[in-house]
Order: sequence, then C-alpha cells, then structure tokens
Amino acid sequence: MSAAPHTGKSGGRFRRMLDRLSSSQGELESEELQEDAEATGCTRISDCGDRQIVKVTGTLRTVTLRPRAGVPALEAELFDGTAPLDVVWLGRRSIVGIEPGRRLIASGRISVSQGRRVLFNPKYELRPLGQE
Repeated sequence: MSAAPHTGKSGGRFRRMLDRLSSSQGELESEELQEDAEATGCTRISDCGDRQIVKVTGTLRTVTLRPRAGVPALEAELFDGTAPLDVVWLGRRSIVGIEPGRRLIASGRISVSQGRRVLFNPKYELRPLGQE
C-alpha cells in the first residue's frame, strides 16, 4: 500500500512558515518592504540607475537637517528592503510628517553622488499611519 503522492503545497507553506520563524526581524521587515514596493507599482531602489526617473517606496530610517552650501537641507534615508536612498529637500528645515519610521512614496530623478543614490526635492506621498 503506497501513500498519496506529495503535492508540495503543504510542504511549501510549512517551509515558508519555518523560514519566517528562523528569519531575523530585519529580514522580515525587508521582505515586507519589498512586497509593499511590488503592490504599489514602485521600482526597487537597488534597480534604480543614475539619471533615471523613478517612483519608489520605503521607510524613512533617519531624518537630519544638513545645510548644503549655506542652504538648509532636510535629508532622509529611505529604505525599501533592497538598498538605501538619500532623499533631500533643499531649502527646508522640516516637513510635517517626515520623521523616522514613516513610510512614503517618492518620485523624481535619481542621481548618484559618491556612490549613493540621491533624490532631490521629490514629489512624495506619506503613507497612512496605520500601514506601518
């Protein structure tokens, strides 16, 4: 008497559950951010090239005031689970809602400066607070 053939469905589901249990919190957050990028039709930051017009989404990890050439500049690091992106608003000291831990969608032209991707004065949309 032989057992029913294994379809792999429950094994796949079980395997994913085990993978999630053995993953670090950072890996889980990274995976969630990447899924969010796909769901919103955004480009993964790691896929963005110099001078490319993009729409990206992620979580703000840091927000700092850092003047550039004597002009105030609000800088934030956006992370989507694949790579960081520096988002810079020139002439701004603060923007309501732009704070660490907040998710947003940003669009504009990427530039690469000193090996880091930068998005200056992007159009942006804050994600609702309940989605963090």
